[in-house]
Amino acid sequence: MRFYSHGKLLITAEYAVLDGAQAFCLPTKKGQYLEVKENTSGLINWVSKDEDGKVWFQDQFEKTSFGIKSTSETQNSENDAEISKRCIQILTAAEALSGKNLFEGYDITTELEFDRNWGLGTSSTLINNIAQWLEIDAYQLLEKTFKGSGYDIACAQAEGPITYERTHESQKSLKATFTPDFTENIYFVYLNQKQNSREAIAHYRNQTETHQKVLVEKVSNITQQLLKCETLAEFELLLNIHESLISKAINLPKVKTKLFPDFEGSIKSLGAWGGDFVMVTSKNDPKAYFEEKGYNVLIAYEDLIL
Repeated sequence: MRFYSHGKLLITAEYAVLDGAQAFCLPTKKGQYLEVKENTSGLINWVSKDEDGKVWFQDQFEKTSFGIKSTSETQNSENDAEISKRCIQILTAAEALSGKNLFEGYDITTELEFDRNWGLGTSSTLINNIAQWLEIDAYQLLEKTFKGSGYDIACAQAEGPITYERTHESQKSLKATFTPDFTENIYFVYLNQKQNSREAIAHYRNQTETHQKVLVEKVSNITQQLLKCETLAEFELLLNIHESLISKAINLPKVKTKLFPDFEGSIKSLGAWGGDFVMVTSKNDPKAYFEEKGYNVLIAYEDLIL
């Protein structure tokens, strides 16, 4: 059995999507595969491969009267131990939601198509793949494991641009039309560090409830306007307004102000500010500018977005 899910980028409504703002989301061409084979060992053999086919994590799990545990006596690193805990958490939740016994035995192999440091959805694509395998609700599995808004699950399942809204009880993902003439002027630049979104969310939560409601309304409006843009100038103006709103909400400087003040074009943070990718608009190929500053991963819109 083989399953596949797309990676993700959150273009608008970072943080505010947690409170019901309408977000503009783009699934990526690159994602993650999950291959599952039955065995008769009563164990789960887990292997995770990176985009080059190299194993970056592996473990074996068994089920005892105390729950699921790793059979490894030692972990290669503290990071491996943390990943094992996450795998156990996912397997425990998935087994409970599916009502199936996963410990008749399986060989599980995950295969990434993108660098796992890029923040394109190593976890969300895994959650969605496991949900496909066991025929369970991916959003429920996410809630019992990593939590979050769920936009990344929506992207994992999408076949093109979408808008996404989360309410207290449900999620709404709708196909969006985004085919402006200026996609050739849009690029994505990796900031050389993976960002933990939990810290940034804590900043956002320090706002008053009134400020959050106003922000949700403004951001949702920007999302709707972005989808109607006909010129690059209009698109950039909306991106700049969005950056200012979020900067104020989380009390962090805009990435352009902090890192690229002399850049001729717009730069917008995506997802958790301070890491992962930023979206860049430029009338000319900006590769040389970013390489000179030490940022060597620049991907054109058409090469990354589904």
